[in-house]
Amino acid sequence: MLDHEDLKWIASTATDLNSLLQQVARYTDLARRHKDQQNYMDLLAERVDVASKSAQALFDRVTSKILATTVAKTGEAARPAEPTFHVVPPPPPAVSPESHAHGNGTKAARASTARKETVRSSAAAPADVEVKNPRGSREYILLVEDETQVAEVAAEMLADEGYKVIVAHDGFEALKIYRNIGKQIGLVILDYFLPVMDGDAVFDELRELNPDVNVVLSSGFAEQQKISAMLAQGLRGFIPKPYSCEKLLAQVRSTLDAARQQLA
Repeated sequence: MLDHEDLKWIASTATDLNSLLQQVARYTDLARRHKDQQNYMDLLAERVDVASKSAQALFDRVTSKILATTVAKTGEAARPAEPTFHVVPPPPPAVSPESHAHGNGTKAARASTARKETVRSSAAAPADVEVKNPRGSREYILLVEDETQVAEVAAEMLADEGYKVIVAHDGFEALKIYRNIGKQIGLVILDYFLPVMDGDAVFDELRELNPDVNVVLSSGFAEQQKISAMLAQGLRGFIPKPYSCEKLLAQVRSTLDAARQQLA
């Protein structure tokens, strides 16, 4: 039978697989439109290979458990299972009673206090929230990015500039973090294509928590129509991928400075 650890591993692997399939779809479209550019075909082949291995791992995990249960019931000697790896999501950040009470307030109450809570870079993040450059002199940045390498590079760029960076790898993780310490976060850099929840859905949820939340969208594939709609709803800006360090830092600083001027 599948135990609790099996179910957690399956859920995490299935989420990763869903993200990979979204990337495969994007790279397929790009490869179709840019047939002369080999790099898109290489990216597509790489993602297909990773997705295939993830699907095989899921199949092996489930079938090995089913076979083990069947063998146990028939009294035959169980064959030792092949070693497998576990992908366990990080523990969710604790939500304080004050945060819970704030989340249950009316929209009108949240709107009236949102401006006062937008940027508070001097407060420390809770111990269970991992922060890159926690002693930085600049604002907290919540970076929502599902591609690990991209997240690491961008976080390093921001940390080197003095920002305190918190990384979330999907929309659900980002919303948990924002519910817990949103009043300390100066800016959210939000990737559009994310596992399970796309960036526009995450943006809507963030605005429910704080109507004045500062969000900059980051994507190489987002449709212009959707970007325009998000800008009309309060999106602060857009950083097209791939971006340089100079462009990233310039957009972040200009967005934060504009937010400060509005609060002044």
